Amino acid sequence: MEGARAVFAEHGRDAQMDDVAKRSGVGVGTVYRHFPTKEALVSALAVSLFEQVLESARAALEIEDPWEAFTGALWAGVEVLASDRAFTEIIGQAEMPFETDLLTEMNATYLTLMDRAKASGDLRPDVVLDDIPMFTCGIGMATVKPHQCQAAWRRHLTVVIDGLRAANASGPLPS
Repeated sequence: MEGARAVFAEHGRDAQMDDVAKRSGVGVGTVYRHFPTKEALVSALAVSLFEQVLESARAALEIEDPWEAFTGALWAGVEVLASDRAFTEIIGQAEMPFETDLLTEMNATYLTLMDRAKASGDLRPDVVLDDIPMFTCGIGMATVKPHQCQAAWRRHLTVVIDGLRAANASGPLPS
């Protein structure tokens, strides 16, 4: 998985199983014994990375300050996206290559973080759960494009977070 993660992070979905085998120091047959298709490997990588995002969101629930908890989860999630081109490409698709239980827990966790931040008056009251993957995936997809600054995603997320603050709202968001 470590070798596959490195190859797919670098090449995205264009990564080849031969390259995964070479990076992992094994024969291509060994890779195919563990993952019978490239899609099976991509799915396993996506699950692993989504679990990382979920774990950081769960950890954010332990942060007392609701705004810090919410934005901390956003930072951690987008950092995972920005670090892995294949993962960014996968979640940019309409269909996720794994079971919905993981997504259900992810949504519930982020909804709790959002509700806390709204209740504290920090998060705009008109932000909805569907906005979060739109922001994070959009920033993640932007990392696939070349930028002068390698950490451009940090600037993009800062702008989005500034816009999510209730104090900065210029009026209600369109429905």
